[in-house]
Parts: sequence; C-alpha cells; structure tokens
Amino acid sequence: MTKPGKGILAMDESNPTCGGRLEALGIENTEENRRRYRELLITTKGLGEYVGGAILFEETLYQSCKDGTTFVDALRAQGIYPGIKVDKGLRPLANSNGESWCQGLDGLAERAAEYYKQGARFCKWRTVVSIPAGPSKMAVTDAAYGLARYAAICQNAGLVPIVEPEILLDGDHDIDRNFEVASMVWAETFKYLADNGVMFDRMLLKPSMVAPGADCPKKSNAKEVAAYTLKMLNDRVPPSTAGIMFLSGGLSELDSTMYLNAMNQQPNPWHVSFSYARALQNTVLKTYATGPEDPAVIAKAQEILLTRARENSEAQRGVFDVTKSSTDGASQYVSGYVY
Repeated sequence: MTKPGKGILAMDESNPTCGGRLEALGIENTEENRRRYRELLITTKGLGEYVGGAILFEETLYQSCKDGTTFVDALRAQGIYPGIKVDKGLRPLANSNGESWCQGLDGLAERAAEYYKQGARFCKWRTVVSIPAGPSKMAVTDAAYGLARYAAICQNAGLVPIVEPEILLDGDHDIDRNFEVASMVWAETFKYLADNGVMFDRMLLKPSMVAPGADCPKKSNAKEVAAYTLKMLNDRVPPSTAGIMFLSGGLSELDSTMYLNAMNQQPNPWHVSFSYARALQNTVLKTYATGPEDPAVIAKAQEILLTRARENSEAQRGVFDVTKSSTDGASQYVSGYVY
C-alpha cells in the first residue's frame, strides 16, 4: 500500500450511507444492489496498478462476485490488500457542545481476530473533530484515546491500523485556524498512541488536509494547502510512521488530486498518498446509475474509476498534469457528513 504510485480505495461506507447514495440516483437500497455496485469497483481491471488496498464495510468483507469469487479473493488477485472498517459509528458526546465520540472498542479484539481470519490485513477507525464546536478538550482527548486503544488492539491481532481523526470542513474558519486545531489533535493523538505502545512503523495515518472551512470566504490554492498541511505533519508526525493516506473529506475530485500532487512536489519522510472514497467514486456512481443493468454503462463506470485511480497515482508521484484531466471540480461537501 505504500509502494510508489499506490494508494487506498475507501469503499467502507455504511449500508445506510451507501444505500442513501444509490437511492438518491434512483437505485433501491437492497443488499444485492449494494453488492453489485461494490463488485463493479472491485473487479475493475487494472485497478491494482494504482491501488494497494481497499477498505471494506463489514457486509462487504463477506460478499462475493456474481461468479462466486469472494470479494477478498478478487482483490487479492489484483494485488490489493483487503481492509475493514472496525468502528461502530459516532454518538453524541455528553456535556459537550454538540460533539461526538466514536464507539466500537467493546469486543474489538474478538472482531479483529475474525476479520483477520476472513482475509482482512488492515483496518480503519474514523472519528471526527468539529472546529465550530470548539473543539473541546474533552472531545479531542476522547478521540485520541479511542484511536490509540483501537490501534493497539488491532496491531495485536495482526492488522495494520489506519488512524483517522477527521477534522470536518464544517465552518467559516480560515486555514490558520484549521492548522491550529489539526496540530492540537495530532499532538494529542500521538501522545496516546505512544502511551499505548502502538508501533508507528506499522500503522498508517488518514488525516484531513489543512484547508479553510467550507464557508470561509477566503479560499486557498493547492500550493497553500500543501504548505500548511506538510508543516503540520512535519511538526507532529514521527518520520517512522509508515504512511500518510489523506482523506478527501468533501473536497472536489479535482481539488483532492491537485492538493495531493502539490504535496508530492518535494521529498517527504513518509509515503504521502490517498485514501479516497467520494473523490474516487462520485462520478463512477453517477455514471453507473444511468444504466446499472447495461454492460456498456458498467464498463464506462469502471473506465472512470481507473482514470481517477491513475490520476491520484500520478499525484502520489507528483506528476499529475491538470491540463490533461477532465475530472469534475465540483465540491462534494456535505455539512455534518456521516460515513
């Protein structure tokens, strides 16, 4: 997953989220329809050239292609490591300013062992931090502690943990405020990771890029986002960390690629790459919805996925040429996004 040009396809949306996207495009939210769409992603020929890992939802880990090949085996055949989302979602954090905490530590050791047996080799835990809500010290500490306990438990089960404290785009804050909060969150996270004996060289980070809030009137270009993000990472992240796999967090497909490309215009102590969901899938899903029964439409959707994976592979190597891209630049921001 950390080889040059490789990144991660995040396709671990929960059943309600995945189903909601299908329904918004006129496709009924059934297990079979979710399975068929996920099969389209997994069986895209050549995907393994650009993608080294795919994060799955629990339902997906146990599903199979129409021909009976398990999704796990289909991924392995392309040289893609299967991963698994292990958190159990967000809940309101009592006595906070409308903030959240992430549940899922109960029974995690047993679930992690079962996921490994099923074929998963890495895992993900997503919690969120809201800048308009403060964020409060309580919320940041809870997020950092939960991530550290999860990472320790999953490393003991043989899984490589992805540590993801997403800083939401919600708000009108500027890029300096995002930098301040991100620096605080990652300092706290690494304190607890160290306290829990987590091995940095056997984990991946999935940070948000340091960018202005969605409602900030002053926007930033790719060069500025890259400069702020890399400064924050260099200040907070040990060089021994195995890799930085950015989330897109509602950025447009094009901005996600351009920002990543800008960050790879200079040497970094880590593998700096992508772990995108919407930024890889958005146009794919819209295309698929125009004819989910039509082989030609499915082939077109897979072609788009391969193009998006290739463009982000180029961005990981710092050679993406925006003048040759027709990728959508529309924002995918959703306030209070639930994964």
